Amino acid sequence: MANPSSIVEDGIEYSLGKYDGKRIIYDFPKILIFLEAKGKILFGQHFKIFEEDKDILFKLSNYFIKDYINCEKLRIDPDKGILLTGPVGCGKTSLMKLMRYLVPHQRSYVVMPCRNIVFAFNHLGYKTIEDYGDEGFFCFDDMGIEPIGRHYGRDCNVIGEILISRYELFLQTNLKTHGTTNLSAIEIEDMYGSRVRSRMKKLFNLIDFDYNTNDKRK
Repeated sequence: MANPSSIVEDGIEYSLGKYDGKRIIYDFPKILIFLEAKGKILFGQHFKIFEEDKDILFKLSNYFIKDYINCEKLRIDPDKGILLTGPVGCGKTSLMKLMRYLVPHQRSYVVMPCRNIVFAFNHLGYKTIEDYGDEGFFCFDDMGIEPIGRHYGRDCNVIGEILISRYELFLQTNLKTHGTTNLSAIEIEDMYGSRVRSRMKKLFNLIDFDYNTNDKRK
């Protein structure tokens, strides 16, 4: 029988903690070892866990493993989604892609660039808003830098409309939505309006990188 506290990657077994017969008691240093190994598989051998990012990873890890005690201490609501914010190149997208693998028994989400969604809207129209505002499980990547959508001459703030639909769905079914953004709260309101921003506060836990974080792509 497979050990539920371990994950096997490329024939190597990575322990994430101990299984006491009822639940997994996670060990954060072991989680970091697994995440770095999985990151190298996904993104290449240059990938590494930076010391400056460990606080962010601690928050994300406790959220995804549903450690309710630590989440309460960290003021994270496990029933809401994650909005990961920070400057360009700090690693937001990579971390959200990576965290999907920490709890393989949970339903995974699709990381979808917001620009791609807008381009789909320009081609297909309002069906795109229905598609992403439905019961799919998504992380909307790079929110706020996408262009305004235009279909048959009509402008539409596509991601803003999708977030409103996702909010209504969250109230009805508790389906989570995740996202990443480079924008500040004020910039988000400028982009999407106060109505969407107020819903985002209820949709997301805000986890933010320090805005002095180095660009890891350089």
